[in-house]
Amino acid sequence: MSSPCVNKTHYPVDSLKSHKHNGNVVTNPWSDLRRFTDARIGLGRAGISLPTSELLAFQLSHAQARDAVSFPLDIDSLADQLSNIPLLNNVTSPIKVNSQANDRISYLQRPDLGRKLAESGRKILLNYMDNQGKATDSQYDLAIVVVDGLSSLAVQNNAQPFINELLSQLNKQHSAWHIAPITIVEQGRVAIGDDIGQLLNAQLVMVLIGERPGLSSPDSLGLYLTWAPKTGLNDACRNCISNIRPAGLPYAEAAKRAIYLLTEAKNLKLTGVNLKDRTQDDVIEHQQQTQNFLIAE
Repeated sequence: MSSPCVNKTHYPVDSLKSHKHNGNVVTNPWSDLRRFTDARIGLGRAGISLPTSELLAFQLSHAQARDAVSFPLDIDSLADQLSNIPLLNNVTSPIKVNSQANDRISYLQRPDLGRKLAESGRKILLNYMDNQGKATDSQYDLAIVVVDGLSSLAVQNNAQPFINELLSQLNKQHSAWHIAPITIVEQGRVAIGDDIGQLLNAQLVMVLIGERPGLSSPDSLGLYLTWAPKTGLNDACRNCISNIRPAGLPYAEAAKRAIYLLTEAKNLKLTGVNLKDRTQDDVIEHQQQTQNFLIAE
């Protein structure tokens, strides 16, 4: 008698034959699809439960996600990495600042404090600008702000190679970009880039931040781009590129999209809901039907 859990209408006989017994573990025919996704599908079973190996893998992923949130950013090591980027035109070392959240507990419990620059950081940036003798009408084209966010692992692993790829692609353009010294923020959130961009007198601010970790992506880096940054802007004023990492959106593709948005933002003098990322439009148009798919040929 066949199992009531198997719908023979949806599973061909050949697929059902792919059920294999490895001791007490019964594999699932959907397991072949796992090479296309990080989603937990086709896990198999041991009796009525998950196999021990899959349960342990889940617990490991859960622990990695928790660690990504709680582990502190090695800010000195990251500053050394960013200082050694060969295509960074200025010779100033990264500027290290903090948000108003004094520790990780405050950061997690008070998101508002993570959006505001600490007074000590504000003084550091003001002193830098004073020492540079910048006139009020002289602006940086771009300020890059690296923020630990909710995953220090994402920033530690991906910020330097992405920035290196971004600058490499920017260097191939004919137009020169005047880039401010990179700022590194501890206990920060996205909106803190507005404070920093305003203090550095930058036309655009790009915030690279560790995104909230998932069970399959504890090291996902996010990018937020804002035109004319100033304190008090909301997320409707920003453009976002998400999941920048080798197992997600590759550095080269992320840099390509970022440069498109940077160029359009500079031309249109805006970012946010009125700026559309059209780097994939040719792919979308190529895949569209030329006629109503409901009408048979």
